Amino acid sequence: MSRTILAAFIAAFAAAASLGAGDAPNTLTDKEKADGWKLLFDGQTTNGWHGYNQKGMPEGWAVKDGALTRVAKTTDIVSDEEYANFELQFDWRIAKNGNSGLFFHVVESPKYKDTYYTGPEFQLLDNAGHPDGKNGPDRWAGANYALHAPTQNTAHEPGEWNQSRLVVNNGHVEHWMNGAKVVEYELWSDDWKARVAKSKFTQWPDYGMAKSGRIALQEHGAEIAFRNLKIKVLPTRGTN
Repeated sequence: MSRTILAAFIAAFAAAASLGAGDAPNTLTDKEKADGWKLLFDGQTTNGWHGYNQKGMPEGWAVKDGALTRVAKTTDIVSDEEYANFELQFDWRIAKNGNSGLFFHVVESPKYKDTYYTGPEFQLLDNAGHPDGKNGPDRWAGANYALHAPTQNTAHEPGEWNQSRLVVNNGHVEHWMNGAKVVEYELWSDDWKARVAKSKFTQWPDYGMAKSGRIALQEHGAEIAFRNLKIKVLPTRGTN
């Protein structure tokens, strides 16, 4: 073994050894646990999720290489639990030309055909490859779909992991992409209502009006993978 190869091997081993258990995907550090974070995906099963308006998990979603992945034509899935105010961290990776999204405050009811009838969307997209990327920046990855454009394009190339964060705090919403805050808005404000009124969402009167609901992962015809789905519940204003 050459000195160069040996040195590279030692460096790689040292880097791996320096990682704590909580640094592995789909795990929590002791500090995260103490701060109230919980996993929405354990990295091995689809526990905690089910098909929208269904009792179990639909075919087409599977755990693949430690990621919750859309692998075939299927339906949206939603969290078993409902959330009002929270901070959500998640990694996502989309296939070339792909389109998907993460929704919140989704109301699950036969009254609503799809998750987007009620839940605002954190857009996930191959900006350059998918046709929606040419319809304007309010369709780009990180957008509040069709309502608020990201302030900058921080999305990685398709096939690469992105780190995202969604904060929903008593009506105040923030979208973060790869370390940058790219969207900020106030639910139910006059500005929010005006934007919705001028969008396609005006045909669904309950869109974005719920104060709590499920987290949803969208089926939109492309492979999309999620990992490190972590959530921390935030207090509702007026409560401890």
